[in-house]
Formats: sequence, structure tokens, C-alpha cells
Amino acid sequence: MLILLAVSLPAPWVVLSGIAFVLMAVHLLGGIIGPLPDYRINASEEIPANDSGDFLEMLESLVDAKVNHTGRIEVFTNGDHFYPAALKAIAQAQRSICLEAYIFHKSDIGRRYVEALAERARAGVRVHLTVDAFGSISARRSFLRPLLDAGGKVVRYNKLKWYRMLGIDNRTHRELLVVDGKIGFIGGAGIADQWFKGSPKDPRWRDTLVRVEGEAVPNLMATFAENWMTASGELLVGEAYFPRIECPDPTTALIINSTPSPGGSTRARVLFQLLLASARETISITTPYFLPDKSLMRELCNAIERGVRLRILVPGRKSDHLLTRSTSRGGYGKLLKAGAEVYEYQPSMIHAKILCVDGRWAVVGSTNFDNRSFGINDEVNLAVRGAALARRLEEDMEADLRQSQRVSLQDWRHRPVTERATELIGWVFERQQ
Repeated sequence: MLILLAVSLPAPWVVLSGIAFVLMAVHLLGGIIGPLPDYRINASEEIPANDSGDFLEMLESLVDAKVNHTGRIEVFTNGDHFYPAALKAIAQAQRSICLEAYIFHKSDIGRRYVEALAERARAGVRVHLTVDAFGSISARRSFLRPLLDAGGKVVRYNKLKWYRMLGIDNRTHRELLVVDGKIGFIGGAGIADQWFKGSPKDPRWRDTLVRVEGEAVPNLMATFAENWMTASGELLVGEAYFPRIECPDPTTALIINSTPSPGGSTRARVLFQLLLASARETISITTPYFLPDKSLMRELCNAIERGVRLRILVPGRKSDHLLTRSTSRGGYGKLLKAGAEVYEYQPSMIHAKILCVDGRWAVVGSTNFDNRSFGINDEVNLAVRGAALARRLEEDMEADLRQSQRVSLQDWRHRPVTERATELIGWVFERQQ
């Protein structure tokens, strides 16, 4: 027997529900297939030389980040180097540990982190862990139980809530660690076994993290505190997090954190576009996801016209996102015709996110060269004006290029039909890649 139940709703509620549904649909559709931003620098010929004080002051103002004048920076290439360094810093913590990760997976290396964090929490260290609700979905409460039982605090950024549906696309893509408010780690690698160990079928990912000391660390701590407060409602203050910093080594560094504005622009976007526009000699880009919009594509082509040597290093066939790689390859043509050098890394997935400009500026952080990083995610980057760091990162790139295949214009023109077909699909969803 079929029983039909009729539910009568007041007309105003029906109208409001209909309006809400339409607004949600329009918002989601715009986020998927809406036009990409087209940002222009109004007078690029008036940009000061990027080794000048005027440029530094302008950059400091535009990205809303403090220039730090003391610090030590150490580069760690690949997980067999950066994980031990980070775990050593955690093991030596005396007052606080603050870790934010887009990717914190249930994994062998994840267990090592949980055990290390739990041990310090039992010793009385204040341990705070922020993980993205989507990117770290595999790190369930049961996996984190040792840390929670030891007194550590864990929050998930932007959990699914009905009243935050319009902002559900915003993720924290930041990967950062601050120990005792004095030592920081920043880069593109999360905490998962693809960075920790490899196999003949799935070799360990290539990535870079840097260890930071000095005046920039409080800025990195403030970046962590921002999303910790958003997710937990708690504002972190006091000497356990913001101690007096004493570091005599000179440097010029900025921590640029970014969160999307209503228009989609971010401080990361301003940083990258301004540095590209300032280049006069060389631009070296290493990125796992290379999907520049028309603004950045124009900036890169303009740089080549100025005589700048442009090198771009991206994943080869071992990319973890084949659709994104296909879409990315579809856009090589304009750059190759202009004279750019494009290389595809062969041994494994390359996930490092590095920009070097003119051998004097270096940027390391979580930002990919795509719309999701520039206009949707929360990101954080370390920008340093210093020849030593730029040279160190360029040396890594040279080693990577020796294991890469250069893409010629002829190769690009003769890419297979199957690849061209997936490019069309990728272009439809380019905003989300």
C-alpha cells in the first residue's frame, strides 16, 4: 500500500528556498566555469629595479608583509632530508609546536609525527595541529588519538557546515611548522608517504622545504595563528609562541600569507606577478601544476620580449593529476613560440614550488602556478632577496633538469589526439585545478 504524504509549506519559505537554491547554483557554476581574472600592472615600466630599496618598500606595501632583516635559512631537498630535520626540531621543542598542513595522511610518516607530537605533549609542550578538513580526511580521530590523549590540540580547517556552503571551496593549502616560536619550516610538502618513501612503481616525490630562523619566524607563527583562530576560536599569544628573537645573521625576507578576497585576488598573486614583471635577466619556475591565466601568461611572454631567459620545470608522465598535466601542456604553445624553455621531470612526481628571479630573489612555499592557489586557497610563501638562497635553489633546478626532458615546439605541435581531447575537458574546469 502506497501512502503519499503531502507537506504544506508557507509560500514565503518556498520562495526563499528557491532563491537560495538559485544563488547556490550560480555561485557553484561561477566557481567552476566562470572567467579567470585578468590583472594588469598599470605602469610596468615604472617598476623600480628589484635590487633597489624602492622595490623592496613597494613590495612590502603591496603584499602587506613586513621585511625582516635578520635570519638563517637552510634548504632541505626531498623527504629523506626534510622529515628528519623537522622531527628533530619537534623532539627538541620546550614550549610550543604549531603545525598546519593541507595534507596530513594516515601513513608511516604520519604515525612518526603523531608519536613525536604526543611525546612532546606529554612533556608539557603546547602542541597545536591544524589540518585541512578535505586534504587530510584520512587522518581520522582514531589515527590522531595518541596526540589527543597526550593533551595535544587538533582542529580541522573549514569543516563542512550548512552555513558555510558558499565558502566550502576555500582550503588551507599551507604547509608550515613553528617550534618554540623560534624555528620555522615552510615549503610545499605535506605529511604523507609519497614524500617519505618510494617504490619502483611509485618513486618518492621530489620536493623542497626550508628551515627558517630569525625575524621571519614570528610572521610565520602569526600565519599559523590566523587559521588556528578561525578553526578553534582561540587566539594564541604569549612568549611560548612569540618569544624574543635574537639572530645576528643578516637577510632580507618576507613571509607572505594569502587568503582570497571577494574578487579572487590574493597577496600571493601580487607577489608572483610583481616579481615576474620586475625580471630583467632570468626567471626559473618549478611547479607541480602550471596553469597560468592570461595575466600571468602575458607577464611571462613580456619577460621573454625583454630578453629574460625563462625556464619552467613541471612534472612528466608521473604527474599525480593527469588531467591537470594535460591542460597544462595544452598551454605550452604560446610560451614555446616566444622562446621559453619548458622541461618535464622524468624520475617521479615533482612537487616543489619555487620561483627564482634574476639570481637575487627566491620564493619557496605552498603556492602552485594555478588559479586555485592564486585565487581560492589559503597559502604561505617565504620570499627572500639574497643571492645565496637563489643560487642554492638554482643548483637544485640544474640537477633536476639533468633528469628532465625538454619540450620542443615541434613536440608540442605533434602531441597525440587523445591528449588534445582531455585538454578540452581541463579547460572547462581550469578554475578548479
